[in-house]
Amino acid sequence: MQNIIIRNVKQEDLWAVSSIVVEGWKSAYRGIIADEFLDSLKVEDNYNKRLKDYQENGFIVAEIDNEVVGFCRYTIKNLFSQDVKDIDCELCAIYVKPDLKKQGIGKALFNYVIQEQKKNNNKNMILWCLKENYNSRKFYEKMGGILYGENEIEKGGKKYKEVGYRYDLCNL
Repeated sequence: MQNIIIRNVKQEDLWAVSSIVVEGWKSAYRGIIADEFLDSLKVEDNYNKRLKDYQENGFIVAEIDNEVVGFCRYTIKNLFSQDVKDIDCELCAIYVKPDLKKQGIGKALFNYVIQEQKKNNNKNMILWCLKENYNSRKFYEKMGGILYGENEIEKGGKKYKEVGYRYDLCNL
């Protein structure tokens, strides 16, 4: 396995990050989310969203041989509604280039976030995932996630179920 470097995102990484998101959605969610919505995804549109995210803390990339191959976004504070008081942080997004999955990149990103959360004295992290995204769910469970609850999101005018995974950071 090549050396994976985890570092804070730079503005010049955002196009690569946006490409990974669009590629990732089109490969992971085909058959789960409506084709019309997936086919409408554009790197340019995602890039504009990433410019906003770039201003926030908790945005890291995984790099191999000077190429961005994955990224992760997370919060170190509870940004949730009052019904989840026991959660104090979130892993908001974790993506790896589809052709590089199962090579330790996601695990490296995930473990980095866990260490950052622990440094900030957080105890319980949540991660949301589409309910039918079974490949990702297997990974989240392997990383220690316990099913926490469900909610709904809307994409392209259609509603989809999400499941939340809770991580007890004291035991990871």
